[in-house]
Amino acid sequence: MSEMRSERRLDDADRPSDAGATHRLPHVGVVLAAGRSERMASVTGGGSKALVRLGGVFLVERAVRSLLRLGLDEVVVVVGFRASQVVAVVDRIAPGRVRAVRAERWEDGNGASLLAAEPVVADEPLFMVMTADHVFDEGSLLPLKNAGRPAVLVDHAPEPTVWAEGTRVRLHDEHVVAFSKELADPSIDCGAFLLSPAVFAAQREAAGRGDHSLSGAVSTLAARRPLAAIPLPAGAWWLDIDTPSDLRTARKTIRRTLAKATDGPVSRYVNRPVSTRLSMAIAPLSIHPDVVSAGAFVTGIVAAWLLGIGAGVAGAALTCLTSVLDGVDGEVARLKGRATARGALLDGVVDRVSDAAIAAGLAVWAINSGGVSPAAGAILAAAATAASMLSMATKDRIAALGLPAAPERRIGFLLGGRDGRLMMVALGALAGRPTWALVAMIATATTALVVRLWSVHTSSSRLETTP
Repeated sequence: MSEMRSERRLDDADRPSDAGATHRLPHVGVVLAAGRSERMASVTGGGSKALVRLGGVFLVERAVRSLLRLGLDEVVVVVGFRASQVVAVVDRIAPGRVRAVRAERWEDGNGASLLAAEPVVADEPLFMVMTADHVFDEGSLLPLKNAGRPAVLVDHAPEPTVWAEGTRVRLHDEHVVAFSKELADPSIDCGAFLLSPAVFAAQREAAGRGDHSLSGAVSTLAARRPLAAIPLPAGAWWLDIDTPSDLRTARKTIRRTLAKATDGPVSRYVNRPVSTRLSMAIAPLSIHPDVVSAGAFVTGIVAAWLLGIGAGVAGAALTCLTSVLDGVDGEVARLKGRATARGALLDGVVDRVSDAAIAAGLAVWAINSGGVSPAAGAILAAAATAASMLSMATKDRIAALGLPAAPERRIGFLLGGRDGRLMMVALGALAGRPTWALVAMIATATTALVVRLWSVHTSSSRLETTP
């Protein structure tokens, strides 16, 4: 990393001004995690707020990973209060890309803490700055990173309670010219900045007036060179965690974000209310998402065995649990920032195998109960397995080929997703009708397959006829 940064270093004589920084992308980010935060004492127990967990991840780690996901080469974490404890966490995040620096005068304010990063970023035309207690929706920071000039992320429509606590900004021609909690302007800053080294001189000037805050530094900077006001993207959210109440709100917000826009009614109203709470409870533990995938696989196999011996109620319960756990592994991965292609592949494979086992268990039950002949049972099991696998393989292939996505939420309302199929299995098992459950699996999976294929066909036809 030092070699990468040395290639970007500029001699003092060649260092660009703010104007020269235009259209440059930042390579380094700074996370301020030095404060004491007395208002969070009931939660921290005298420790650092940066080490409070949100969704199983320390606040400081969440902030660092949000910058790394933007593609920054390096993140510098400024520590002060309980420095050794925070450093122990920081050093494990991404060795070689993340490091901690100590702010000797952190008690003066977060502006004084920012000065500790000056030796690292002084030769950077632009660098990002945020505090560890600010949490951002994925994608919220990308417009700021791409601003190409000194800028601040601005919320133009904050909630009244957020506005009352926030730092208001005064705008002129889409640029911020002043920051203050005393302003009556409707917009506030979101606590994320794209700055140039000029901020350090501004901080020293503000400190000379007795203001050691980050707001004081950027206010002084904006008075000289207004900062571009980058609006928070539509539909995005951000949180400033200053109090235990803020933390409770943040946990609820994070849990709600685990749902997907494509969720059908079974996932949205049955599975997610359970799975997201399980995920929030599991996330602080040292349990890898792949372990959860393995657990879902085991419950699916046990459910298949119970169905095979005709234990309808127990089989239905385990089938529902399998469906819930199928969401937990992905939710935990997203909470911990461990969502990977390898994990998605493992999840897909074990899901398909457990689906096949459940279909086989239903067929055995149907045959043993005299509901169907052995031949008919084998055909139904094969058809249910094939339809389920083809439906999901088509969905994956559409994504892999970059084809227009099928209307997955509509498919969910047709019970064509895995959640819908497993719900039909559970209902059939409770009713003691394994043959009905197999037919339902075939019908819902085939419906999803047809809808996906038709969606691709119509979308491709429109693209081919577009001049």
